[in-house]
Amino acid sequence: MREQHLSVSRTARYFTLGTRERAREVWIVCHGYAQLAARFLERFRALDDGGRYIVAPEGLSRFYLTERPAERRVGASWMTREDRLREIDDYIAYLEAVCRAVAGPGIPVTALGFSQGTATVCRWAALGAAPIHRLVVWGGEVPPDLDLGVARTAERLRAARLTLVYGHADPYVTPKIVAATEERLRSHAIPYTRVPFDGGHEIAEPVLREIAAASGI
Repeated sequence: MREQHLSVSRTARYFTLGTRERAREVWIVCHGYAQLAARFLERFRALDDGGRYIVAPEGLSRFYLTERPAERRVGASWMTREDRLREIDDYIAYLEAVCRAVAGPGIPVTALGFSQGTATVCRWAALGAAPIHRLVVWGGEVPPDLDLGVARTAERLRAARLTLVYGHADPYVTPKIVAATEERLRSHAIPYTRVPFDGGHEIAEPVLREIAAASGI
């Protein structure tokens, strides 16, 4: 038996808040595991001030969250460990296409990932080609498999003005994970800002407003 691959065209969806033509900055926000983009985007309404265009792409793999027919709720995922390298290539290409569609020339782009979406935006920022002006890693980590020793990877992350956001009560992002992430970044001279908050595995509106206000745009 031989594993083989071919490329196919498919339709992906994303949701938006704001008006592209009036935007002074674009935010591309990537949801966590088992979330859907539309619901995730609701967390960002506080940033819809007329000057931001906020875009939530949806992971390319959807699935039912329960087997009970009466519920049949749906979630989405960015990838699994199965055929993972090609799934990474696919979602990087997808986010590149989204960025081209929503961000005009000279418009600063903030890429924010939450939970599973943190690995997604980190790989996109490091391995893609789109200019990412700011990278927000919220409730997750810079993925351990991302080789920060590669010059281009490190240079792109240095240029992306990295911010780490985590809740003190987050059961998934432990102090050990935070410390390991920070040590990796320091050892490769990648600057970052740390924003801890009193909360759990969640997008906290006051913290979100604080980060947006610190954009310098």
